[in-house]
Amino acid sequence: MSQRRIKITLIGAGSIVFTRNLLGDIFSYPELAACEVALHDIDAHRLGLAEMVARRLAAALGVTPTITAHLDRRSALADARFVISTIQVGGYKPATVTDFEIPKKFGLEQTIGDTLGIGGIMRGLRTIPVQLAMLKDMEEVCAPGAVHLNYVNPMAMITWALNQASTRIPTVGLCHSVQHTAHELAQDLGIPAHEIDYRCAGINHMAFYTKFEHKGVDLYPRLRQIHAEGKAPGWNRVRYEMLHQLGHFPTESSEHFSEYVPWFIKKGRADILEQYNIPLDEYPGRCQIFEHAWPYIERELQTPGSQDAQAMLAELHAAGIQVMPRMLEDSVRLLEGLNAIQPSVEYGGQIIHSMVSGQPRVVYGNVRNQGLIDNLPQGCAVEVPCLVDSNGVQPTRVGALPIQLAALMRTNVNVQELVVAAILQEKREHVYHAAMLDPHTAAVLDLAQIRAMVDELLLAHRDFLPDFLQA
Repeated sequence: MSQRRIKITLIGAGSIVFTRNLLGDIFSYPELAACEVALHDIDAHRLGLAEMVARRLAAALGVTPTITAHLDRRSALADARFVISTIQVGGYKPATVTDFEIPKKFGLEQTIGDTLGIGGIMRGLRTIPVQLAMLKDMEEVCAPGAVHLNYVNPMAMITWALNQASTRIPTVGLCHSVQHTAHELAQDLGIPAHEIDYRCAGINHMAFYTKFEHKGVDLYPRLRQIHAEGKAPGWNRVRYEMLHQLGHFPTESSEHFSEYVPWFIKKGRADILEQYNIPLDEYPGRCQIFEHAWPYIERELQTPGSQDAQAMLAELHAAGIQVMPRMLEDSVRLLEGLNAIQPSVEYGGQIIHSMVSGQPRVVYGNVRNQGLIDNLPQGCAVEVPCLVDSNGVQPTRVGALPIQLAALMRTNVNVQELVVAAILQEKREHVYHAAMLDPHTAAVLDLAQIRAMVDELLLAHRDFLPDFLQA
């Protein structure tokens, strides 16, 4: 395959940070330097900015890809060998705001709401039909052997649904929680991250390190010591508690993990929130930051070096946004990093390069459980080590996980399965079942409240849902 014929399509290219990171990685590989990149978004203005970013990256790296921008999805997908999804159906407003505000009326509070819980359920119901339609387009117009790399949450629900619905287009779900967490723990331990040898497996946002070593020495005793001495970072207390209780460290952040289980966010228990430093409404807070930061970001994209990160930070503080301080710091790093070209931790570019060049790599991917993890349901979406080379993404068998970890994961898999069934079987009743079995929702609300909340959410989201879910 010639370089010019390698076409990579980004669906949701208006997600500027993802677009910058992924294309920066892709353009840095000589084998991909002359590829074709097709950008798609439904927002013409954001699409134009994404094209600007792509062309600036190519010029800075001295490469000559063919870059095109498309408002029409099928034209963007035509002849694509690789398709990367980074969409958010319904956006922050109105969809995400609705996901938080209606449950809050019933006394159900959330932190992120994009993976599990009632927020994750609703996001799955909005997103899976859109991606099923995209998969149909891919089957009809993409190049033979096309691969879909999905970055969209709820990752496990989407990966499960798409791989169950299509046998022609494989979907590999990609996340950065495994490698991010390894780097965070390396900092806690004072060890260079590249020297740590780990193995991880489970489901997306609830995988656990079954091996975590430095030069052949098990690092778990040192991590347990950090917890025992009360030295865990304040923002990471939930996960260190999970290490203490379950014997293994989970991959997703503490604010994420706290809403996948029934133990941390309880009505009238502010003491638990304080003890574990759990920030309610964390994701809406991030979105507020991005809304305030976006004018700075857009001006910096148009005129590099024109914006002052400290001025933006002062404006964010003045706006009185009540979120974790490190999220404000992240906004500054985002602005300052717009013009920096450095490798990201994302797997997308690595997978494409390995499949094109044949260079073998190991990544962590979300794939269909076909004999990979024995004590999780067959067919569900699991996150496991995968070998990638010219033969594609090849998941490795893990076997059985520690029984307590698999048992906890199955409480989440139950919810995922019901959301997938609701969409693929067109059964509205399964939406109620999913909410009833969600660990966090069930720990706070009774059955009547759950049904009433689901009804109100389905009605509020009617513009983004298929007909059979219309209230």
